[in-house]
Amino acid sequence: MRDWGEIRKQFPALEGRTFLNTATYGQTPRAAVEAMERHLARRDALACGDFLSWFDDMDRVREQCARLIHAQPTDIAFIHSASAGLGTFLNGLDWREGDEVLTVDNEFPNNLYQAPILARFGVTFRSVPLGELMTSLSERTRAVLLSAVNYGTGFRAPVAEWNAEFRKRGILLYLDGTQGCGAVRFDMREIRPAVFAVDAYKWMLTPNGGGFMYVDPEFRSKIEPSIAGWRSDRNWRDVNNLNHGDPVFSEDAEKYEAGMIVFPSLYAMGAVLDLMFEIGPARIEARVLELADGIRDILAQSGAEVVREASPIVTGRWADRDAVQVAQKLREQNVIVSARHGRLRVSAHFYNNEADLEQLRQALA
Repeated sequence: MRDWGEIRKQFPALEGRTFLNTATYGQTPRAAVEAMERHLARRDALACGDFLSWFDDMDRVREQCARLIHAQPTDIAFIHSASAGLGTFLNGLDWREGDEVLTVDNEFPNNLYQAPILARFGVTFRSVPLGELMTSLSERTRAVLLSAVNYGTGFRAPVAEWNAEFRKRGILLYLDGTQGCGAVRFDMREIRPAVFAVDAYKWMLTPNGGGFMYVDPEFRSKIEPSIAGWRSDRNWRDVNNLNHGDPVFSEDAEKYEAGMIVFPSLYAMGAVLDLMFEIGPARIEARVLELADGIRDILAQSGAEVVREASPIVTGRWADRDAVQVAQKLREQNVIVSARHGRLRVSAHFYNNEADLEQLRQALA
């Protein structure tokens, strides 16, 4: 088993700086860059004549995504952003006039910006205080949009518990796992959302364009594809005789992909997943939460009010210090963090170490 110091060598961007900002962008390991380069070299060597075999490679990445979240490969569709996953969900449902969709205040903008989209279907969209979510549910509530980890506070919603109640009421849960997936573990067998979407550029350390969504098999018949392309027909691999009639959709989540996918980024995501499985998701989670606890202590010692949460995102607020200015001062000392809505946000991944935390402590002083 490689130690953390050896693993850290996979991340050249960490050299010469203290990077504690994975909640904004994860750093890509050398292995992922090399996977992209091999794919691009192969395109040149074979003039893309083997492009169908790229999809065979993607089937392996699909299996890796499913393994990470305890699902089946048939439950996984590739997406280029979490917004695309949310759009697939919202545009694929058979809405009724008067339906309602709920989210909570201070959610990520993806989940807050859907009122104009839903208004086209006669659907009401509401944002409610976090503590009032469960009491705000009604017979009109058709879906709830949530982040697994709040981007501004680090709050981890008890989604398995909440979704048990949603399912009793026939309410669909769209869960954005972009913040957290790759750092802490998720089990679709326990949570059972309708959709779980992950943009992999944060905690899954993948270049933009790589991502996936889980679509529960129970709900795939209720979420119709909202786009159609040459891969919409279930016999799309027969490229010499593509169907020229109406597509016959597969029953697998792959039906939501429609056309070509972002191969370079997905090859990179496959390499990241290889690394994560080599380390072990449980070991990664323990390391991330250990570092997060250390960061909370540092912020608290500096006088910040911190939220004690088993989360990879740590936030602190000072009564007499502006978080944006603190983040800027830290950046001047080569300590990279961020500020969100009056809170300093610090987010360490498994590639960070105690020396990074000591640099944060000294810089805050």
